[in-house]
Amino acid sequence: MLPRFRFRLALAAVLLLAGAVFAAPASDGIALAPPDAAAVRVPSSPDAWGGPRTGREPTLSDRVVHYDIAATLDPVKHTVAGRERLTWRNRSNVAVSRVYLHLYMNAFENAGSTYFTERRTRDGTFRSGVDIKDAWGHIALRRVAQGSAGVPWTFVHPDNGPATDHTVVRFDLPQAVAPGASTTLDIDFVTQLPRVVARAGYFGTFHLVAQWFPKIGVLELPGERGATSPRWNVHEYHLNSEFYADFGSYDVKLTVPRGYTVGATGEPQGAPVDKDGMRTWRFAQGDVHDFAWTADNQTARPLVDTWSGPGSPTVTVTVLYPPEFAASAAPALKAAKESLTYFSNTLGPYPYRTLTIVIPPYNAEEAGGMEYPTFFTAEAYRTVEPRTVNQFALAFVTIHEFGHGYFYGLLASNEFEEPLLDEGLNEYWDNRMMRDQGQLAYIATPLLARLGFAPGYPTFDAERTATPRHDPADPPGANAWHRLQDIGPVYTRTAILMRDLEARIGRAPMERAFKEYYRRWKFRHPSTADLRETLAEVTGQRAVIEDAFERQVYAVSRVDDSIADLASTELVPLPGAHESQSAVDKRIDAARAAWRKTHPDGTGPYPYRTDVTVRRHGAPVPQTLVVKFADGSSETARWDANERWHTFTWTKPAKAVSAELDPQRLHYLDVNKLDDSRTLAPDARASHRWGFEFAAVVNYLLALIATL
Repeated sequence: MLPRFRFRLALAAVLLLAGAVFAAPASDGIALAPPDAAAVRVPSSPDAWGGPRTGREPTLSDRVVHYDIAATLDPVKHTVAGRERLTWRNRSNVAVSRVYLHLYMNAFENAGSTYFTERRTRDGTFRSGVDIKDAWGHIALRRVAQGSAGVPWTFVHPDNGPATDHTVVRFDLPQAVAPGASTTLDIDFVTQLPRVVARAGYFGTFHLVAQWFPKIGVLELPGERGATSPRWNVHEYHLNSEFYADFGSYDVKLTVPRGYTVGATGEPQGAPVDKDGMRTWRFAQGDVHDFAWTADNQTARPLVDTWSGPGSPTVTVTVLYPPEFAASAAPALKAAKESLTYFSNTLGPYPYRTLTIVIPPYNAEEAGGMEYPTFFTAEAYRTVEPRTVNQFALAFVTIHEFGHGYFYGLLASNEFEEPLLDEGLNEYWDNRMMRDQGQLAYIATPLLARLGFAPGYPTFDAERTATPRHDPADPPGANAWHRLQDIGPVYTRTAILMRDLEARIGRAPMERAFKEYYRRWKFRHPSTADLRETLAEVTGQRAVIEDAFERQVYAVSRVDDSIADLASTELVPLPGAHESQSAVDKRIDAARAAWRKTHPDGTGPYPYRTDVTVRRHGAPVPQTLVVKFADGSSETARWDANERWHTFTWTKPAKAVSAELDPQRLHYLDVNKLDDSRTLAPDARASHRWGFEFAAVVNYLLALIATL
């Protein structure tokens, strides 16, 4: 055994060579984004991220980073050995001596990572909640150099996560990067893929390789997303967070055994090269902020087609799928091409030449439904029949993952801090596309559909059902990980809020505003405040937009208006000191008999007083109240006051029939639409409809049993 002091010296030398740091160099004074960062309230400066892209620049984006990577897959060990040359430009006006990188795959390194800690302590699951068992994943740095000098590194915890989390690393540079200058880092690494979990990994011969390489964080400058001084925006890999990165260019060589089909971000560069039983593919893509790929030797012959649209290059669309899910390939291709058309027409042109869709094989569903630039994964079904839940789910997920190519890809929002700008807005636009195409959310299994029971619902109605309305806890503008009700309401509540704004403002103004949002902020990382300002400016409805964002984005407020009471009383003469009740009754009967002789319309000689009391149990929203009367007339009232209740009164010749709040159904955030209306007479139409539907199913089942 070594003496203690010699042991410490030896251990320090070993750890220093391995990259760990004992004495950190002096700080360059650049802070990290705070761990509680969320939706930004202050608009970015007009020249943020270099200002709006005009199309006259030499590149689509202001490329901050270039990755040159050579990677080799070992499909037996499920490892990727990589050599990465990372060239990064310092956009700030201060020298940078420390840079921060994400090692996302370390989220699956051990049960003490931030990801697994949150999964365990919050009793949460991700998607199916698959158990990783002993098939852990990680990314190991083998060498980091700046020129000829070695670069020491240490793991840091920007969000105050556990010390056992290794998803963010700091490189202490031997040579500081001057303002406006660039530096190149050479990084050797080995990534161990986990069994498919949380978007990436392997199952059998299938490999979905995502978040697999050392990836530099974002240095934000004053005036960008609320920053007042240069700051590094890097966050740990949380259970529910996704990603944020600078735009750049990628040149990636992928070496896999011959016989493996490869799909990846970007465009193939020539034919693959074969050597020693291995095949090397080269893919390149500029103006993106991530790179993912897949390799499998069980893939069926790819389905390939092209798409073209105004302002876009011709796009090669490729579907990679396993034989067992061949039925999903053509529907996924169809949905992808329709999405290219819709998003290009309603937001802006798709600027890339490729789009690759991956349908994962059986037992790899955790890899499905995830987006990367020019590359996404879809759902997988053995049968895809009309008017079934399979058909709807495959179409919706394909549209959704393609849509991320705009909100996550081209707009490149910060998904850690402002997930509503990606998941929420994308969910809104996906539902919008399905609504405009007349597509319904079907819930029937193939068997029920064949039996004739295939109810479908407008997708926004299904979205409304899925969002917490009675007791919402988390503002859509909260960050991805600090949430009581998990990440789901970011999707659903944001989509419904935007749908409600569209219903109030109008479809055309809303679409113009989103087109301008895309034009103004593509390739520029907008914030929530930038979205708010664009919507307010273009729609001309600043008060409406600002009120909605204040109540329902930066905060969360229950919306719950109802009709508390409906009464319609005939104003007949009343007895008193000079006339008894019997005398009054005789006078009333005589007047009614005389009236009927000349008025066969069902009204009477006496008017009716109608009182409608409305109640408010949440935030105020502008309401319309419509009251219908027996003579076919109606009355409309506006209720815009910030008050808990109000009684509206009319005196008319006819008795009221019904009263309804929000007849145009502008407010899907409302807790309960069933209490928005009342009738004086019972109305059994809804129960009759569902009774008939149920009876039809029973009859079909009985007929089926009788034939067995």
